[in-house]
Amino acid sequence: MFLMRKESATLVKVMDLEALFNPLRDQVQGQHQAGEEEQPPRWFPKQGLAFPSGEALPQCWTDANYRQP
Repeated sequence: MFLMRKESATLVKVMDLEALFNPLRDQVQGQHQAGEEEQPPRWFPKQGLAFPSGEALPQCWTDANYRQP
């Protein structure tokens, strides 16, 4: 799955979707998409990521207490 870094509007290929969907994890491992060469994996904070359309990640992916009032 590809997400966009908010600060630079560049794409990141998420390597571990389970970590992305887990609200208890605040980072995901991914590869920055720059040029034609494969970039080494690194960690990206979820709060700095969004969908390529600019839409924010669902709260249930980022906040373990999203159902609490």
